[in-house]
Amino acid sequence: MFDLLMQGFSVALSGLNLFLVFIGAFLGTVIGMLPGIGPINAIAILFPIVLQFELTPSSALIFFGGIFYGSQYGNSISAILLNVPGTSSSAVTCIDGNPLAKQGRAGPALAMSAVASFSGGVMSIFLLIFFAPLLAKLAIDFGPSEYFVLMVCAFTALTSFSTGSFIKAVFSAILGLAIATVGIDELSFGGMRRFIFGIEELGDGIDFIVVVIGVFAVGELFIYLSELAEDTAQTVAPVKKILMTFSELKASVAGILRSCVSGFVVGVLPGAGATIASFIAYATEKKLAGSKGNFGNGDLRGVAAPESANNSSAVGSFIPLLVLGVPGSETTAVMLAALITLGVTPGPTMLADQPDMFWGVAASMFLGNLVLIVLNLPMVKWLAKILLIPRWILMPGIAILSIVGVYVLNGSEFDLILMLLFGIVGFVMRKTGFPMAPLVLGLVLGGLIEVNFRRALTYSYGDYSTFYGSPITIGLWVITFLSLVAPVVIRLIRQRSRKD
Repeated sequence: MFDLLMQGFSVALSGLNLFLVFIGAFLGTVIGMLPGIGPINAIAILFPIVLQFELTPSSALIFFGGIFYGSQYGNSISAILLNVPGTSSSAVTCIDGNPLAKQGRAGPALAMSAVASFSGGVMSIFLLIFFAPLLAKLAIDFGPSEYFVLMVCAFTALTSFSTGSFIKAVFSAILGLAIATVGIDELSFGGMRRFIFGIEELGDGIDFIVVVIGVFAVGELFIYLSELAEDTAQTVAPVKKILMTFSELKASVAGILRSCVSGFVVGVLPGAGATIASFIAYATEKKLAGSKGNFGNGDLRGVAAPESANNSSAVGSFIPLLVLGVPGSETTAVMLAALITLGVTPGPTMLADQPDMFWGVAASMFLGNLVLIVLNLPMVKWLAKILLIPRWILMPGIAILSIVGVYVLNGSEFDLILMLLFGIVGFVMRKTGFPMAPLVLGLVLGGLIEVNFRRALTYSYGDYSTFYGSPITIGLWVITFLSLVAPVVIRLIRQRSRKD
């Protein structure tokens, strides 16, 4: 394992990949700071550029990985200074981070956030290196039926844990599955085209990037235009003294360690994600502190726990992505689609067939976290000024990048029309409270679910017992059932705690 990791460092330290680690981490920090953009939009918009530069799959994943975990750092800056989380995963950081900023302690809060993010990120990389090969050995036994049940499990988990109405989440998932069926039927004789309604441009299917850029980037632009009259100048808390005291750091060490482990475990579970990881970490530390804590009114431990957890969760989410080929979140779903487009299908054989990719990405995470701690501690005063850029400057830039990115994919004006239509769909879904994660996952996994379902029935001569005839499938069905029950139980516990 040590030799393979050293081999990974030789990949990550190559000139281009080292540059991509730095650029990805820096862009991720900036993107995470700017509410409304997020790593999903960034990866979707930049993917066509990656295709134009003909980056290898390893380099592309290193770059996207840097944006992903870099955004977790950036999220905390806007959460602490503006009380506006860049994404839902940093919402918990607002609870204690912004009160600290109002007390004139924005510097120590940002420093604690950077240290906790770095610690959680680095420690979780060791867990990734240790557990991924073990899971890959188990996954070697997966056949089409096991893969089908695994994808149903991931699908159910992400839909169940989505915010808002379960019915709306199911509708989003069905919409994603429906879009995935448009185009060529891979298993039919001669490649039959289906659901194209006489439109020849739909014959090869709807490009994933067109949908994602439309739903997220263009949808966000429409949201901004609808709220244009309410757009006001941002008021950023001043950042003075950066460093915290040694006693404050010492008091947070145990919480950082606990949150790292819990965040990693939650990150590995498809559908749970960084948001749930940060809430669990915060609730745990608040309960352990008891009356000795000042949680909710400006406690540095309330910043350390969620920041360690959401960075650890981001690293943990790479295990199902790379080892099982199943994304556990919207962002990793976009990464999976990008890898498939580049000709790579992640799965249990990746560690054996393409060790350079897995170990190169793992090594790049060490380097990326070093870059981020160097960026965030001494340069946070200057980075905070980015928050003063008005959205009326940012949004036209996003629109231009979206149009150029979609057009260079296939040089098709029809793709631009589709992007606009999906932008309207994304706008309506957000305004009416439909979650986006199930739609993205349905779009990515739809084809794989169908192919594995039909292959499993072909191999078993139509015997449906193949879907519950092995210990692995039975175990996955149990997890699927628990993922459906867990949100109900969590909701009941929250209601009881509110009454108490």
